Amino acid sequence: MKITRVGVDLAKNVFQVHGVNRAGRPAFKRQLKRANWLKVLTETLEPGCEIGMEACGGSHHWARELRARGYQVKLVSPQFVKPFVKSLKNDVNDAEAVCEAISRPHMRFVPIKTAEQQDLQAMHRVRDTLMRHRKAKANQIRGLVAEYGIVAPKTRVALRRAIPDWLEDAENGLSHTFRSLLHGLWQDLRELEQRVKALDKQIEAISEAHPDAKRLKQLRGIGPLTSTALVAQLGDGKHFKRGRQAAASMGLTPRHHGTGGKNLVYGITKRGDPYLRCILIHGARAVVSQAKQRDDRLSQWLTELAGRRHTNVAAVALANKTVRIAWAMLRNGTDYDPELARA
Repeated sequence: MKITRVGVDLAKNVFQVHGVNRAGRPAFKRQLKRANWLKVLTETLEPGCEIGMEACGGSHHWARELRARGYQVKLVSPQFVKPFVKSLKNDVNDAEAVCEAISRPHMRFVPIKTAEQQDLQAMHRVRDTLMRHRKAKANQIRGLVAEYGIVAPKTRVALRRAIPDWLEDAENGLSHTFRSLLHGLWQDLRELEQRVKALDKQIEAISEAHPDAKRLKQLRGIGPLTSTALVAQLGDGKHFKRGRQAAASMGLTPRHHGTGGKNLVYGITKRGDPYLRCILIHGARAVVSQAKQRDDRLSQWLTELAGRRHTNVAAVALANKTVRIAWAMLRNGTDYDPELARA
């Protein structure tokens, strides 16, 4: 009998494959090397066969390669594969668990990202890492100069301006050795600043050239960073059936816990990408702060909500609504309609 469903446990150099036939019985179990595993699958499996993998590093690349060869590829979150692992955890059991997980009728799958989406995602990840390194470098300078009796300013701009003055001041008690170290730290901080600015310009140029990102910037609280990050995350939006699913994937929906007929609602789940959720809420805070000065329907809704609840709650609610609107715009290819924002 031919193989109809295959589970693959990805690794760096060795891939474990588990295939079953129409009756659900194991029909193909092999450990394949990275160099020839695609060739073996192509020779063994017929086009149209379902192939499942855990959503992990490299899974989107292999999914695109397999889909280009005519296979139906499904990516599953590792947390949904774990319940199907039998007994001890190893490559063989993991591949079998993936094969079983993709057969579930109500399983939720991860959308396969295009190379363009991964490029955008990589740019944001590099930018986030550079910003964290920049903050760490500035804090390191503050801590070191404090040992010599110098109080560093709080803001990064003021700190960058103060360092040359400390290096030029011959009476501030800094030794020649430490001045040399401080000069190197200053150069590192400037280099990080330049790299962040260069990435910001590149992301802004992409947001102007990409039609979906340019359309998303019509939303309030959405700029070049958030628009490109949303495109990298949502793609065309067709993977989600409704906007609430898109918002839930980013951790912007309330967390529920129910038992014995009692349902409790807590704060947001905070699932998904923390970076994207952070910039969405920061943009929403800026909109909430200006809502009192506007009289449109969205501002009236925000002002009313902020009057009843905390400002942070209003910001998260707006971020949730923004994601839902962004999903509708990406899925339908439409522009932003302010009259529908309150609905």
